[in-house]
Amino acid sequence: MPAPQGAVVFQMDFANNPSFIRQGPSPAARLALCAALSVTLLISDSQFGLMEQVRQGLSVAFYPLQRAVNMPVTAARAVSDFFTTQASLQADNNALRNRHLAMAARLQRLETLEHDYETLRQLNHLKSARRDAGELAEVLYTGRDPFSYKIIIDKGEDAKLRPGQPVVDEQGLIGQVTRVQPLTAEVTLVVDKTLMIPVMLQRTGARAILYGYGGGVDVRYLPVHADVQSGDLFVTSGIDGLYPEGIPVARISRVDRNGDTAFIRLAAVPVAGVQRGRYVMVLDEKAHVPARPAEPPPPAPKAKKKSAEDEDN
Repeated sequence: MPAPQGAVVFQMDFANNPSFIRQGPSPAARLALCAALSVTLLISDSQFGLMEQVRQGLSVAFYPLQRAVNMPVTAARAVSDFFTTQASLQADNNALRNRHLAMAARLQRLETLEHDYETLRQLNHLKSARRDAGELAEVLYTGRDPFSYKIIIDKGEDAKLRPGQPVVDEQGLIGQVTRVQPLTAEVTLVVDKTLMIPVMLQRTGARAILYGYGGGVDVRYLPVHADVQSGDLFVTSGIDGLYPEGIPVARISRVDRNGDTAFIRLAAVPVAGVQRGRYVMVLDEKAHVPARPAEPPPPAPKAKKKSAEDEDN
């Protein structure tokens, strides 16, 4: 069809087109070529390992990129492991702390039981060694009066206890039974200000009187020239008919010799656990001591001699 008059005719010259827009091999030919090349490379790699070095080089070249890509995942995993480890350590720490507290409480109970066992063993040995040994008893509680030093034990009239019986522990004299109830008894301790105990020095035999003063004891009426030293032991003298002789009572802690008085001032510490311990032994009373003989009556006044004058009359 002829072009209209005056129109500009554009005509493409495919023969003169550039090479990069020219049509190449067909897609089928390209596919066949790539498949053949791939098979050749696979066979060469499997038989001769031609691609091993290439793979190693590529792995080295791409390693930083792999690390960079994996870094967020690694960081997230590390944070998760950190908190998981912290929680696990905290739980283990709490469990160990609780176990430690439980074991400490158990150890304290075992130590208490061991101490009680040792006390009972010594009291049982004392009971077998003494002829005046009586009843083993347990301390229930202390007295209600804060200004007196007394304890309540779990034996009373049911165990045939009587007021006046001495009470000892494995170390020495604790006190004296002062009141007896059907199932309990009250024991006044040696440190109570109402108690007075005849004692003697174990080393020399010098006799004195031990008094409680509310929390401690002191020894009175020991002559100033008596041979006494700090650390000497006082034991019951047995001369009062109440306390058996030889029971340890107190140990001297201070000696004060004052020339202005006729007696030594001694400070002593009870050897028994007067304010500690759970088990005590009530001793039988000492064998009956004859009563103190009565004082002889005073002599009758002499009759006055009559004067000579009266005789004369």
